[in-house]
This record gives sequence, structure tokens and C-alpha cells, in this order.
Amino acid sequence: MPSDASLVIGVVSAVVLLMALTRIAPDLILMAALAALMLCGILTAEEALTGFANTGVMTIAALYVVSAGLRETGAIRLGASLLGMPKTSRDAQLRLMAPVSLLSAFLNNTAVVSMFIPAVQEWCQRLKMSPSKLLLPLSYTAMLGGTCTLIGTSTNLVVDGLLQKQYGISLSLFELAWVGIPILLVGSVYLMLFADKLLPVRVGPIEQLEQAREYCVAVRIPSQSPLIGKTVAEAGLRNLAYAYLAEIERAERLLTAVSPDTLLLENDCLFFIGAPECALELRNIRGLTPAAGNVGKLDIASHQRCLIEVVLGPDFPGLGQTIRECQFRTRYQAVILSVGRQGQRLPGKLGDIVLKVGDTLLVEASKVFVEQYRCRRDFLLVSALNDSTPVDYSKSPRAIAILVCMVVLSASEVLSILEAALLAAGAMIATRCVTASHARRSVDLSVLVVIAASFALGTAMLRTGAAGAIVDSLIGDGALSSWLLLALIYLLTTAFTEVISNNAAAVLMFPIASAVAEQQGLNVLPFALAIMFAASASFMTPLGYQTNLMVYGPGGYHARDYLRVGLPLNIVVGMTAVWLIPVVWPF
Repeated sequence: MPSDASLVIGVVSAVVLLMALTRIAPDLILMAALAALMLCGILTAEEALTGFANTGVMTIAALYVVSAGLRETGAIRLGASLLGMPKTSRDAQLRLMAPVSLLSAFLNNTAVVSMFIPAVQEWCQRLKMSPSKLLLPLSYTAMLGGTCTLIGTSTNLVVDGLLQKQYGISLSLFELAWVGIPILLVGSVYLMLFADKLLPVRVGPIEQLEQAREYCVAVRIPSQSPLIGKTVAEAGLRNLAYAYLAEIERAERLLTAVSPDTLLLENDCLFFIGAPECALELRNIRGLTPAAGNVGKLDIASHQRCLIEVVLGPDFPGLGQTIRECQFRTRYQAVILSVGRQGQRLPGKLGDIVLKVGDTLLVEASKVFVEQYRCRRDFLLVSALNDSTPVDYSKSPRAIAILVCMVVLSASEVLSILEAALLAAGAMIATRCVTASHARRSVDLSVLVVIAASFALGTAMLRTGAAGAIVDSLIGDGALSSWLLLALIYLLTTAFTEVISNNAAAVLMFPIASAVAEQQGLNVLPFALAIMFAASASFMTPLGYQTNLMVYGPGGYHARDYLRVGLPLNIVVGMTAVWLIPVVWPF
């Protein structure tokens, strides 16, 4: 094997290991790999940066703006309003799958899931049903729906961009539907038959929902408080709407099972347990202050604050640190009031809690916090209680009309997908469905950098013969059938997708698939399509796909839940894809 090929394989292996085993941001890892290839003379600067001009990357950027326009005008929420009042969890799954799969075929999956999570939680509360029965199917359905069109997922556009650049092959908007729709139907039938049995209800439906949004909020009685000397009942702390007084910390003593006749003393620390709204309820009681005093340090007027729930993402800078160490208040001008993990509130001192991916935080912050951080990678989900940023539904018809025009122009091939997406993004801004500033923030630059930098690795693997060497080691001298080769490419892509990002997995597997097709004298298109579908089939781990992690905290899931439900789904979807792809696109 040439030394250049060995070096490239070493770089690619390092990228995969770092993305799978560390918390280093994927865009930093890929850019470091790109720089290494340039410094070693394997790629020129133009070759290394060519991914940033790829049509697929630019189309994804434009579609972020289109999705933002639909989100801001409430067009996505209209689908959630059609859920109705089903009587069984299976019926609820069916009603949820229809709008989610339709929307995710044309919109960013993350935007669809983020809008449906609070709607499903509220829906489950009305139905007296556990949200754990619906939130994971919500994520899976969005992923399956995204396989039906070329714009359904960013991975489809990335692979299409690679096909255009290397082979001059361009896929049409609905070409994937020949396999995508059967995959959606097979996956949906599996979820309908088995999800309800396999997904957990760890307590009763009502209790599970309450626990998923239950917090512990600590307040203190300061000096000169009018509550000093009053009993718990006299202070109005006995029959609160959203919380109950669990215990009192007094001079290093802990008073549990607090009776209504307990006298309140100066510097008592009171611990209340209840729904997120309990923090707002306690804030309105004169004579109580936050126990840590951090809320008082916020440079925000009281009437401008609101309560917000956020889910920590893999790019949150304070992962692995305690709340005290991560300087959350200084960094975000917000105060953490409580932390939930896997549907359970975390006990103990708030400042000593070590933050992890998927934790759900109840924070108090400025009303602009939602607008400012909704599109940031720090948080997977940012949801204001009693949302302070109301949606202007009057603009939803024009946003929907823009989306329809984009689809029609692209499907009829009047414009390319890139041209139609750019036109639609411009129309969203021009018609004020989304502001220019929010349009900029909606574009996830880290995702675009990962994709564009991955192209450089793919180019290096082809240029140096590293892809061919990998294929030789996989296939050897044995003559495998075309179907087995296709299944092997699909399996490898699925394995990569579970440990690194789906887009990076697709780009790294593309040169290997190309080498397989060229060595065996086969059509490259079936192998490229196998990569598309396999990269979207990340059902087995919460970290495999962003929407899986978004429902992790709100659904109270454990990693084993994803494996129990996702592994059979991976097998069913994979068998369907490998069987149908060569039928539609022959070898």
C-alpha cells in the first residue's frame, strides 16, 4: 500500500475514533483532518476546500432558512393541531405518524421534531398517556419520512452532490420515493405492531408524565422577610397549585415531612417539588428569594424574565462539569433552577450536579433567550413555558405557498433543487415569514462545516488509492455477489452512522462504494443509494441521530430502549432497502 494511502487511512481512522469516543466538536475534528491533509501535501488548498462550494451543501443551507420560515409562522404546528383525541396508544401513533412523515419529507427533521415534542407532551397529558410511548416513534418516523424525497434529509443532498461532482448523475426530487415510501410503510407497520409493547412505561401514565416534568426548586427566607415567624400554612405555602414543600434546611439540619404548623425562620432554605410552573408560582410570593441568589444577579428586570426548558446537546461547553464550574449564568445570562435526567429530577445540591448530554434544565432567563439560542448547537431543544414568542399564524399560508412552489418548480425540473431552495429562502425573508437575522441564525454552520470538510477526506481516499485498499481488505479474493456487496456497503454505513454523524458517515463511505462499483464493473448508483438510506437508519443509539437525542430526556428513555426498539427496525428497514434498491436501480 502506498505511503499516502496509509496516511489517509490513518487520518480517517483518527477522525472516526475521535468523533465516537470524545466530546470534541465534529466540525473541529474534520477541519483538523482537512488541515493535516493539506500540510502533508496530499491535497491542494483548492481540493481541500472544494466541499464548501458543493451544490448539496449550499442547498442544505438554503433549506435551513425555508424550515425557519415555516417554523416561525406556525405552519409546522398546524400539523400538530390535527392530532385529535385517540383512545389507544396505537391509534395515537398512527395519528402522529401521518403529519410527521409528510412534513419531514420536505423539511429539516430537527425542526419538525422540536415543534412536535411540546405538542406531544401536552397531548399525552390530555390523553393520560405516557409520552415515552410516542416520543421515540416521533423521532423514528421523522427519520423514515426524510428518506422519501431528495430534500428530506441533508444526507440525501450530500450524496447527490457527490454523484453530480464525480459522475455527473443528478437525482430528481421524488426519485427516492420508489424505495423511501416502502421503507416508511414497513417501518411504520413495525412501529404500530411492536413499539407499544417494546417501549417502557416505568410508572403509571399520569405519574410518568408528571415525573418527566418534575423539578426541585430551592428558595430562601431572607432577613426582614414578612414570612419570618409565620407557619407554613399561614405563609400560603401549604396548598400551592404546582408544587409541595418537601423539606426545609435549617442551620445544617434537614427537616423532612414538614407539617403545616412548622414556623419559618430567617435563612431557612425551602425545597419545593413540582411542575416547572412552580418556580413562577414561588417567585410571585413576597418574602422568598432564590436559594443560591443567582437569579438576583441577572441583569434582567423581573417582568422581562420567563421560565424555559432546554435539553443539553453534545456541543454544550459545560458537559462533564458541575453547574457551579460551567458558569452557566455568566455564559447565557440565565439561571438553572432544576435539572432532570431520564425523566427523573436529580436530587442533591444544584451546584454539585454534573451535566450530561440529554439533561433537561429548567432555567429562568430573559424573554429573548428562546430566540437567541433556539438555533444554537448548545441546546437540542429550547422551549419557553407560556411561550413569550407568539407565532404569527397569519403568515403561515404564504410560508406554505412558498414551500409548495419550491417543490413544484423542483419536481417539474423548471429549476434545479439548489435554485428552487435559494429562491424559496429569499421569498421567506422577502415576505417576512422569517427575519434576516433569524435566517442567519437558523443556518447550522457546524453541520455545513462537517459536510464540506468530509468531502476533502473522500477526495483524499480516492486520490491516494486508500478507498481501493479498504475494499480489497473487505472483499479479498472472494467473488461476492452484487447483492452481498450492496448489503456490505449498507451495513458498514449503518455502523458508521451509529457512532459518528450521518453526513460524515455518508461522505466517508462514498469513495469506498465507488471503488467497489468500479472494481466489480457495476453501476455506482445502487451503492450510492444504499449509503443514502443506511445513513438515515440510525435507530439503535440516542447519539446516532440528533432527533433521537432530542427525545431522550423528555421521554425518560435509557440507551437500552433505543437498542430494544431500534435494532429490529434497523434490520427491517435494511432488508427492505437492500432488496428494493437493485430493483429500481439495476446493477
